Amino acid sequence: MKLLALLAILAWINGAELTQGLDAPNSAKPILVELFTSEGCSSCPPADIWLQKLDSTQPIAGAQAIVLSEHVDYWNHDGWKDPYSSQLFTDRQNGYVRALGLNSPYTPQVIVDGTSVLKLSDSQQVSQVLLNAVKAPQVPVTISAMTVDGSAPAVLRAHIEVDGTSQKRNADIYAALALDHAESQVLHGENGGHRLTHVAVAQELIKVGKLEKGRPFSKDFQANLKPGIDPGNLRLVVFVQEPNLGVVLGAALHESSPTRQ
Repeated sequence: MKLLALLAILAWINGAELTQGLDAPNSAKPILVELFTSEGCSSCPPADIWLQKLDSTQPIAGAQAIVLSEHVDYWNHDGWKDPYSSQLFTDRQNGYVRALGLNSPYTPQVIVDGTSVLKLSDSQQVSQVLLNAVKAPQVPVTISAMTVDGSAPAVLRAHIEVDGTSQKRNADIYAALALDHAESQVLHGENGGHRLTHVAVAQELIKVGKLEKGRPFSKDFQANLKPGIDPGNLRLVVFVQEPNLGVVLGAALHESSPTRQ
């Protein structure tokens, strides 16, 4: 992906407010935006900045862009081991390749609500995909009572509710623990000598349970935090997705500092 094309997209985000075709511009419909990226990829830093701009400016009227930065590990052999990378996210991206009938995985790659691949160099396509996502029906998801207690290891706890009473199909419920922000001084590889910053860097992706069609879901969730993670630098993202990496039906974000017990 060309740097100039991505910079054009950044300029678009800075000045854009997408309103076309929206019936309820203040409804804040959640949209899940997943970026598959790597610190070993020279094309990825502009996309990382794009995701940060999308997260901070929220330019989509009537929507809340819930972002996740998922660092893959297949660049780690090329001179720099991405400290945020995991085979878990490589496997998830490969699952999308199969589900969406794509030729192969690549970085950076952006997938919206599990169904659409963004072409960041094509502002018209980006706008259309995001506008379509706003108009899609959703399943309400709620995260409450988020706390962190203990230290060896620290345990994050939260209560998750999903209103599936109008849902006509079963779905999977996932919780993603992510760093609110992260940065690295890259020493080697394609980005050697550069300091990179990231937002919503996924650390864990946990299947919480199943949403059964026509029924509500309620569960107390807990997960051990990796050593060294600052509880004040955490996001919890919960989303509902049709099986086999299908459509994302709903999502929620808890990004304020959790209560420490």
